Amino acid sequence: MNPFVAIDLPALLIAILASIACALPGSLLVLRGQALLGDALSHMVLPGIVVAFLITGQMTSGAMLLGALAAGLIGAGLIALVRRLTKIEASAAMGLVFTVMFAFGVLLLASDAARKVDLDLNHALYGHLEAALWLEPAGWGDLLSPAIWPTAPRPLLLLVPVVVLLALAVVLTFKELRLASFDPDYATLQGFRPRLIDFVLTAATTLAAVSAFDAVGSILVIALLTCPAAVARLCTDRLSTHIALSVGFAALIAVAGYGSAAALETSGSAAIASMGGIAVAVAVAVTRLRRRRRRETPSAAGPGIDPDSAVRPLRPGSV
Repeated sequence: MNPFVAIDLPALLIAILASIACALPGSLLVLRGQALLGDALSHMVLPGIVVAFLITGQMTSGAMLLGALAAGLIGAGLIALVRRLTKIEASAAMGLVFTVMFAFGVLLLASDAARKVDLDLNHALYGHLEAALWLEPAGWGDLLSPAIWPTAPRPLLLLVPVVVLLALAVVLTFKELRLASFDPDYATLQGFRPRLIDFVLTAATTLAAVSAFDAVGSILVIALLTCPAAVARLCTDRLSTHIALSVGFAALIAVAGYGSAAALETSGSAAIASMGGIAVAVAVAVTRLRRRRRRETPSAAGPGIDPDSAVRPLRPGSV
């Protein structure tokens, strides 16, 4: 048996696919200034997932998704109710609701009922990427057989269709997403429904968070939703290129994070989240250095004028 194929390959594939699944909706959340929404959803779905565990007694993808979606809808309703009753701003209401729901989920995890099923607090909060084992293939050659892939770990089998579905959703609704994100009034005049697009994006974010649950849990998933998109934002002002770069950076961060975790013998999910933060810090430093050099370089634009700011307003019409 090849140890890499049995131990490292499934965990690495899960990390890459989870990062890509989160980067697809995350790229749009960052551009729309709704990164807090991804954080809120990743926390609000925890009680729904825990309740699904308690009812079924096992980690089934269908129950997880239904529980998470139910929790997300309840959380969205509570946010709207808090805003209506208290007249506070959306971010404050969101922070209040997701904190309360997350605390409720943690209480459920610590209850006696949760101890009777295979449900671990650290797993739920931070993921358990290292638990992904694939003992059926004896070597690389076995991976060429289509019959071996249905025996892959459950998180991997869940992430493959989720990534395909999210990618198709972005491609097929790209025009609507672009209009609803940058000019919702014009989108309404063109017959689109910005609120429907917002609901679809929220559902896609919830789906990505649930699919990445085994890899990074319900806390560190925010790094997968925001870090690749933040790095891509510093590299381009074209929407389509930004989404593509977000996916590419997500895969690179997953590989680098898992590789560093294997070398340091530490948590894979924590290493991936940390690598995302390092990538953002490096991107910011490189961007500032480029801007400083361009200021110091004489140009036709005149002294002291930055001819090409590294962070430009995103062009909504760019395809």
